[in-house]
Parts: sequence; structure tokens; C-alpha cells
Amino acid sequence: MSLCLYNGTLIHGSSALKQCAVLIKDSKIADVFNQKRFEQKKFSSDTRLIDVNGAYIVPGFIDTHIHGYGGYGTEDNDPDSILEMSRGLAECGVSAFNPTLYPSSEDNMIKAIRAITKAIGKESGARIMGIHLEGPFLSSEKMGVQRPETIKPVDIDLFERLWEASEGHIVNMTVAPEIKHMHELALVCRKKGIVLQAGHTNALYSNMVEGIQAGIMHATHLFNAMRQMNHHDPGAAGAVLIHYDMSCEIIADGVHVHPDLFKLLMRVKPMSKIVLVTDALKPSGQQAGMLIANGEEVKFEGGCFCRASDGVIAGSALTMIRGVQNLVRFDFPLVDAVRCATANPAQVMGYASKGQITPGYDADITVFNDKFEIQHIIIAGALIR
Repeated sequence: MSLCLYNGTLIHGSSALKQCAVLIKDSKIADVFNQKRFEQKKFSSDTRLIDVNGAYIVPGFIDTHIHGYGGYGTEDNDPDSILEMSRGLAECGVSAFNPTLYPSSEDNMIKAIRAITKAIGKESGARIMGIHLEGPFLSSEKMGVQRPETIKPVDIDLFERLWEASEGHIVNMTVAPEIKHMHELALVCRKKGIVLQAGHTNALYSNMVEGIQAGIMHATHLFNAMRQMNHHDPGAAGAVLIHYDMSCEIIADGVHVHPDLFKLLMRVKPMSKIVLVTDALKPSGQQAGMLIANGEEVKFEGGCFCRASDGVIAGSALTMIRGVQNLVRFDFPLVDAVRCATANPAQVMGYASKGQITPGYDADITVFNDKFEIQHIIIAGALIR
């Protein structure tokens, strides 16, 4: 069966094109055309036509840093939990995601990695693009809510065991560039096609430059859990802002990063290098029960999750559609906000067939209205909602 969305406002690149239609066949974008051509076109009898009533037609959101949703998460070490994440995220307009693991003991990380790997290919909602390892090779000085015993010095043999458990499905990895032997690890990861991200780092500016030279060209949740900028040493945050080719994640919940810093980010970074992520925790969207993340009780307070024991920010409760809405609230043009959630993560991660509504690309589409309410979600050509 084919599917055609019509009478929509198509967000494509830096343009918002009104009165557009998108034709989907065999899980791919088959054609994109205007309303006049839609009215003249003859469709096959098995084509379902959906009038979106002027709503925005955008590529499916891609969340490259997320720990859980709806009471299900990567820490459960259970393929079924990952599949429940997939279903829940689809309802929020997400078509693809990278389940993200906290550092833990080697045995536990391997169990979690294997659980995600077993879920790949069985999704009924958002597709699993691969695994994001947020550690274990991080700075003990910028742990956030990571547990001290889980932070490790660089160990290439350990990394190879994690890689083997993933069956080659590790696609991005957060590391601290200043750690001894990071250069050697970076070269190994780059050969495997892993996107390396500087995060949970106390790196000096010189350490960041060395990391860039080794291929660490992306940054994890910019401004959070990293050495801040100083006029004597720009630090990790400063390096991300200074180096034009370096891309960065950003959490747009208005808590992790002050809203006015997004104005600075727009001025100093190419728009193509800004990637919206949620960094959402397992209890995000959860309706009842104790809120647990990374094995600890958390509470929702002040717009994000904080560790119950000491109030340290543990992660966000953001969804991608709310993140897009917030970027617009923080003065991003809508087309750019959408780009940060779609084309940019696809480009940074090398997902060549995703992130655009262009003939030949995967038919991953999110439709939302001017109130940022999800109307439809199509994943691999299938109408999920």
C-alpha cells in the first residue's frame, strides 16, 4: 500500500513550503510535489490519502542520546524494555534513536549491550540505529551522577570486549579527551566508524585540540559536565564554540542550559553542527511508581530529574517535540529547530538515508500542528499514528 500526505507545510532544509504533498511507496519517499500537481495526479487504488490540514510535515525526529522513556530504559538489561522504549518514543514523533548506556561494571554493560543488540530489527516503533556508550572512559572530576566506581582509565581490551558484545552496533561513544591513552583509543574507534563525543570531561583547551586531531569531533550535552570557558583557558566548552567543524549536542529543556545561551550558540556555531537531544531518563513520561534512574531514586523538580539524595541534576524529562518547541521559544526559526532534530543528527551520525524528505530517502515522517501536537508518525513507510 502507498500513502500520500497532502495539504501540508513541508519543512525542507531552510524552507517551509506550503501546500505540499509527499508520496510514500515501499518504505521510501517516492515523490514530493505541490497541491496543484496533487490535484492533477492519478493515484493507484491502494494509495491511502491523508489530508494533514496545513500541519507541518517534517522528517522523523532522531534522538542520539536517550536513556529511557515511560518507565523503560537501557539499564533494565532487557530487550523487551528497549522495544517498549521504541513504541513510546514513536508516539512522541521519534523515528530513530540511539539507546544510551551509563557506565557500570563490565558484566552489566555487556548484559545491557546484548539486550539492545537483541532488540535491533524487532522494533514496532522508533528504529534503533545503534548503541551510544556514555563512558566508561570519562573524567572522575566531571561525573555528574555517574558512580565513581564505574569510571575507568582507557582500556582498549575492555573496549574491544564491549564492541564484540554489540556485534558492531556501537555507533557513538562519549569520552574524556584528556585521559591518558585516549589518542590510541580514538584511532581504534574511528576505524570502526564510531562517532566520538567529548563529554564528562575536565579537558583543557589543549586537550580538546589534541582530541580534535584524533577525530573527536562531536560534544556530549554542551555546557553540561564539562570544563567551562575561562579567559586564560577556553576549556572544553570554549573549544566546542571556537572550532567551526566541531558539532555538539544540546539539551533544550531550559534547565540544563540557560535559554539565552541558545542565542549565543546560534551566533557562533553553524546551524548544521547543532544536534538536539533529550538525554531523557527512564521515568520520562512515566505516570506512576517510584522514579528510578541509573539505579538511584530521582525526583522531578524544577523542570528536570534530580538525584533524590543530593539534588544533583540527573537528566532530563524532555521529548524531542518539546525540544523543538523550546528551540523556537528560544528564538530559533522553526526550520532550524526542526533541522537540529532531524537532518543534523543524521549527518553527524552518518545516517545517509535519514533526516530529509527527499525522494529515495527512508519514509520516516512526523506531522505536527502549530501547537506542537503530534498528528501522525510514519516510520519506514508504516503509519504508526
